[in-house]
Amino acid sequence: MNDEVLISVENGVGRIRLNRPKAIHALTTGMCSAIIDALLAWRTDESVIAVMLDHAEGRGFCAGGDIAMIANSAKGDCSEAEQFFHTEYRMNHLLFVYEKPILAFLDGIVMGGGVGISDPARYRVATERTLYAMPETGIGLFPDVGGGWFLPRMPGRTGAWLATTGARIKGADCAAIGIATHYMASDKLEAVKARIIADPYGVGEILDEMADTPPPSGWETHREQIDRLFASDIYEEILAALKADGSDWAQAQLATLAAKSPQTIKVALRQMVEGAAFTDFADNMRNEYRIGYHVIRRPDFVEGVRAVIFDKDNAPQWNPARPEDVSDELINSLFAPLPADKEWTPLPQLRG
Repeated sequence: MNDEVLISVENGVGRIRLNRPKAIHALTTGMCSAIIDALLAWRTDESVIAVMLDHAEGRGFCAGGDIAMIANSAKGDCSEAEQFFHTEYRMNHLLFVYEKPILAFLDGIVMGGGVGISDPARYRVATERTLYAMPETGIGLFPDVGGGWFLPRMPGRTGAWLATTGARIKGADCAAIGIATHYMASDKLEAVKARIIADPYGVGEILDEMADTPPPSGWETHREQIDRLFASDIYEEILAALKADGSDWAQAQLATLAAKSPQTIKVALRQMVEGAAFTDFADNMRNEYRIGYHVIRRPDFVEGVRAVIFDKDNAPQWNPARPEDVSDELINSLFAPLPADKEWTPLPQLRG
């Protein structure tokens, strides 16, 4: 039993509670495996009607994956990092195709891996404490865990903006964009969970009844600028548009982008294009696994984690350092297929 995930069944509700509070519930390989095992067991258990996904104590739902482990593995043979991504992406895919309704509470910090386990849920509840982001470009990674599927399906160019800048948005923004299906005050959550456990067939109706009207969304204020200035799939064209615009908001985006890995931003923009064209979520996850396999072997990932997480000097030395030096050949190499025995595959129970 993995005590980093608390798993139980209460009156027909399968409960998955993340329980690594000191790490803001960042996911480990063991946690992903425990979630997979529970979901597979409940899939064929007629007594389980719905699944509830939240966190135990602590200030956030899930801050991401175990980046320190991944970076340490990337300095060696990468095998532990590969195992993590393979398992995590199988969990993401299982959540996406799951037949029973899944309800995720996006209360507090929801970043990276936390997005990956909540975006596939049928019901997604944001609160005034929600802080949602895909911050991977800041550490030389890329917006994975299904980001290639979900981000380009957001309104306009919102996904490209979130993917490249790592912008942090609030619960009201999540509701406006459609990331969240419901918004409610955080002090209601325990009562809502209790009602759902008492009446698991009534999840949707209970959430509709208990939902609040969210406050105004900052994203809506800037939506026209996001769609216009992030319209291109070419990074240099986005930068040129922001410079030509010259507004305070555009200047802020330029300052944010200047701190990110140019390689990773170009990866993310291509990932959005390819992800938008996929019709099967498994194809997207296979694509992301290929990118992850290659990217962790590039210098930007280890350097980004060093600068942001280990040394905290926030002064990464990106290689290549300038967008114009990130060649199409380099980007193509990061999307290259893997040998057959290295490719990502869905869980055997889900193939067919």
